[in-house]
Amino acid sequence: MRITLLTVGKTDIPWVREGLEMYVSRLGHYVPFSLKEIPELKGVSALSHAQIKEREGELILKQLNPADEVILLDEHGREYRSVEFADWLGGRLARSGRDLVFVIGGAYGFSEAVYARAGGKLSLSRMTYSHQLVRTIFAEQLYRAFTILRGEPYHHE
Repeated sequence: MRITLLTVGKTDIPWVREGLEMYVSRLGHYVPFSLKEIPELKGVSALSHAQIKEREGELILKQLNPADEVILLDEHGREYRSVEFADWLGGRLARSGRDLVFVIGGAYGFSEAVYARAGGKLSLSRMTYSHQLVRTIFAEQLYRAFTILRGEPYHHE
């Protein structure tokens, strides 16, 4: 099983990028992990938010394989405590040979086609974070989940 974090747009804030790279590197010790960044759309000033979501949605769907289990990071998704997320992830790892793809959409969210393709939604908080920062926050939580599953001393409860 592979885990992919698929994002719309590049991470161009240096300190956010450094944090993301650190957790991506650490995750490689636990699972084949990759980060895929879909370039932001160009020349969209004349498009509506719905049109932007549709175009981004098409790009997201092109990155997915038919067998992938897709989980959207979405404000309306289920919230977990870190230990609960680790349990959820451990269950997925134990019973599914499918690759797991977590998707962070663009500023306006996901198209209906992407929602239809997803197998679930996950929320990191009821608060809103920048789309760049949430990548690092999620990568850290994914790393934390693996350390919890392995009984390593990173997480304190």
